[in-house]
Amino acid sequence: MSERRYERRWDRKSGFTLVEMLMVVVIIGILSAVVATKFGNKGETARINATRASIAAIGSAVEVYQLDTGRYPSSLDNLLTSSGEPNWDGPYLRGDKAALADSWGTPFTYKASSGNDYKVISAGPDGQTGSGDDITSF
Repeated sequence: MSERRYERRWDRKSGFTLVEMLMVVVIIGILSAVVATKFGNKGETARINATRASIAAIGSAVEVYQLDTGRYPSSLDNLLTSSGEPNWDGPYLRGDKAALADSWGTPFTYKASSGNDYKVISAGPDGQTGSGDDITSF
């Protein structure tokens, strides 16, 4: 009979209690939160870096356009299609209009001054030009 009591007592203790299961769930939740906050912002940083690289490529294309034609383009579209310039030797960028948009899909803003200056602007993550998160060529 003592063997049966031992087997029954062993059966009662052989599972996990509700408290133990809740502790495991809480620990997994805490670890998930730590990992999510640690690596959650990497996607946004990658988009910002990709946008900076796109601005640099557009800036190089603008400079080559200026060397070929003697003036800066009036718009970024002139880098893709001829605007009637006699020495136009483009297209200066590969791709289509999508090459003229930032990582969030917002078209770049291009401002050329009357002198030898221009600026390429991305609205940044919020999509609003003029806010603090804009990414510019200068």
